[in-house]
This record gives sequence, C-alpha cells and structure tokens, in this order.
Amino acid sequence: MTRWLLSRPETPTETGQLRLNAVLANCPNSTLWPARVRSFAQMLTERQGERLPQRLDAVRRDDLPSLHTLAAGIDRERDAVIAGLPLPWNSGVVEGHANRIKRLKRQMFGRAASACCASTYCRPSDQAPGSR
Repeated sequence: MTRWLLSRPETPTETGQLRLNAVLANCPNSTLWPARVRSFAQMLTERQGERLPQRLDAVRRDDLPSLHTLAAGIDRERDAVIAGLPLPWNSGVVEGHANRIKRLKRQMFGRAASACCASTYCRPSDQAPGSR
C-alpha cells in the first residue's frame, strides 16, 4: 500500500491504482490522508523545506491522529528539518548499514538481556560466581 500511495501520481500502474482505490474505499478519511501523505512526499522529493510549516499546519487542522503524531515529531526538530530539506545529501546508506548490522546481531545473539540478570543468565546454576 505504501508503494501504491507514494509512487508518482503521473505514473501509476493500473493494478496498483485499482488496489489502492479498493483499500481507500474502506478507510475513514480516505480522500484526506492520501493527499496529505503525497504532499509531504512531494515536498521531500522536491526539497522544498520552506513549505514545511504550511504542510504541518494543514495536517493539524485535519482529523488524522496518526499524522498529528508525525507532525509533532517533525515540529520538535522543525528548524533542522527545514534547513536540511534543500540539501542534496542524506544518510540513507548509513542507516541501511546500521539496520542490517542490528538485524544480524539480533539473529546471532537475540535480544539483549537486562544488566541485572545478564551475569546469572549466562552462568550455569550449579556454578558458583567467580569459579571456572
């Protein structure tokens, strides 16, 4: 659904558009939130940081709680986001590598045990602390 919603409006696939329309037919505010998401995507791809305040204000006026959360998060770093949007650089590759490394660590070691039980978790119960 994300791909259907965020693909360029001028180049939709017929199947994708039909499926998106079927999903949106069963969603509340189905005409409002896709327009807001697409306007944010357009602003990001065209690097138009100066349009961010108007976009955030429009989202706040709507009855879309999930987008209110997004707007509040962006608002906390508004100046940095506005300053960074026009720049051609991004950290996508670095973030991708960090996520891949985290996924590999979880696969190898599982979730981290909390510090209070880590020493007893790894030690057999019949072995005394400090003994080998």
